[in-house]
Amino acid sequence: MAKIKTCVTLLFLLMSPVASADNWGHWRGPIGNGAASTATPPTEWSSTKNVKWKVEVPGIGSSSPVIWGDQVFVTTAVSQDGGDARSLTTLQFKLLCFDRKDGKLKWQKTAVVAKPHQETHGTNGFASASPCTDGQHVYAHFGSRGLYCYAMNGDLAWKRDDFPKMETRNSFGEGSSPTLEGDLIVVPWDHEGSSALYALDKRTGNTIWKTDRDEPTCWATPLVVEHAGRKQVIMNGQTCARSYDLETGKELWRCAGQTQRPCASPVADKDLVFVTSGHKGSFLGAFRLDGQGDIQGTKSVAWTIDQDTPDIGSPLLSAGRIYFHKAKSGQLSCVDAATGKPFYMASRIPGLDTIYASPVAAGGHVYLTSRNGTTVVIKDANDLQIEATNSLGETVDATPAPVDNQLFIRGEQHLFCIAE
Repeated sequence: MAKIKTCVTLLFLLMSPVASADNWGHWRGPIGNGAASTATPPTEWSSTKNVKWKVEVPGIGSSSPVIWGDQVFVTTAVSQDGGDARSLTTLQFKLLCFDRKDGKLKWQKTAVVAKPHQETHGTNGFASASPCTDGQHVYAHFGSRGLYCYAMNGDLAWKRDDFPKMETRNSFGEGSSPTLEGDLIVVPWDHEGSSALYALDKRTGNTIWKTDRDEPTCWATPLVVEHAGRKQVIMNGQTCARSYDLETGKELWRCAGQTQRPCASPVADKDLVFVTSGHKGSFLGAFRLDGQGDIQGTKSVAWTIDQDTPDIGSPLLSAGRIYFHKAKSGQLSCVDAATGKPFYMASRIPGLDTIYASPVAAGGHVYLTSRNGTTVVIKDANDLQIEATNSLGETVDATPAPVDNQLFIRGEQHLFCIAE
């Protein structure tokens, strides 16, 4: 009996750290849909109310924070000479790790010091890709400056700085984030040159496969889904939305219909995946995962929408509903994921203007964040119910991260931990 009690006690001790806290290891959350199933962050805050801590983040970066255990990670690019970190100057590309309890800096690493080869958009920076982590390593992606893998204590495990330089359309800069799945890290590489999708061994950085893509610049992040025992990598693209076999990189299906220079990342629910774009046109397609080859005009396309779809912000999928902004505006739509039937379309949300951040869901609410620093909280419901309007007083381009009873918001100058 004593041995049984000892085993139970040890099991409880081993399980309790995991059970007491959730993680947000990817900029779109644990399943890539933007939803936190168990988080219950506050719905009301200000620059002083319900701010557990606030810490200055040096440099420029619009990458979103990721959280694992007691660590919060963000990336940034800091000017070497103190100048404008959005200009073509020598930059320090950094990964920062903050203590989740109090916001104190636990460690920082300069992955590389480099001068970008191409300009970026005035509202972008050179550290726009979000990091990702599996709790064993954290991966900082700086696009043409390389991909860097660190242990959780900041020790460099490996790096890949041998990718070809990206040439983005209109010199808008880079921003696609990598995706972790199993033993692989999937890295998108769409630009005006030779585009490709890479799968690397996350433990060594070695290339497992590389698939060429006939796509121009795209800022979307891959989504991995599973259907009939096979994992698929879903990737947006101007020419086509596509699915690839995760194990081999072989293209499984494709569908045309997207608009120019897509940015939004896919979301998925059950046997459907949803891909959207909204620049110089509108498209949202719901695709069945059993398709093969060119599925345009076939039953593998469950439904489509041709108006009011998002441009930069990705859609949110929560409780069978898809939420998305119209282009870069604060106008919000909500549709049934199974049918595409609208609950409401392009509804104006007071307080929101230009949108870069993607909506997130937690605790029965949806959090909508504008570049002006305002976050409007609505009910996660079929009808539009505004619960609260909050402001932090600085520009916010990054997507917030809800974890447990906290909400992490990365502003232009600061990282905030919102908690009661």
